[in-house]
Amino acid sequence: MDFLRSARKVTTLSRRTNPREAASSKALLNTLHGAAVLGRRVRVLSRLLAQYLPDSARVLDVGTGDGSIAAEIKRLRPDVTILGVDVLLRPSTQIPVVLFDGAHLPLEDASVDVVTFVDVLHHTQNPLGLLQEAARVTRRHVLIKDHLKTGILAYATLRAMDWVGNYGHGVALPYNYLSLDEWGRSFRDAKLRPEAWLEKLHLYPFPAGMIFDRRLHFLARLARE
Repeated sequence: MDFLRSARKVTTLSRRTNPREAASSKALLNTLHGAAVLGRRVRVLSRLLAQYLPDSARVLDVGTGDGSIAAEIKRLRPDVTILGVDVLLRPSTQIPVVLFDGAHLPLEDASVDVVTFVDVLHHTQNPLGLLQEAARVTRRHVLIKDHLKTGILAYATLRAMDWVGNYGHGVALPYNYLSLDEWGRSFRDAKLRPEAWLEKLHLYPFPAGMIFDRRLHFLARLARE
């Protein structure tokens, strides 16, 4: 409840027009999110993703942010090599990051073993386009962690989570969440075939997980058809 009250305070501050106050509110939101959610999320997702990577894989992490998840994967799996790409370059990153235009991955065909998207595709207006690009540059797999628009108040819950986690970093927030059927169609259109699917990720501790986990998240490993 303290976190929710603080987030409401940040929301009020962010509506003010003074740039210094807006920057301060974003910094406060980032601090709150980091303390309440981010550390556990990095640990859980890194462990799950690491187990799906082939030996000595070359990995492209799309929308890598500050590279914290990729860096933790690298710690768990020192045999892999990871390059990040993003539409925004953070002041400090934990892995090498290259700027890209958000639509065209700056790599040759079949040049990496795995492409990863960790909570990235719902930030785009054209998830299918990026999936098709991933299918082009990967030799083996595409790993996706994203959201499912399913269940009571799913959209409202996901939107609130997205805002808290990303507003302070200036990340685009189109709130483009897909249902299970919509994901399935996108995979087929991108000529990608699911090999593994996991929904119980346990990203949040009890009792928060009863609200924010549910069936709102999934991790999938896809192979080229």
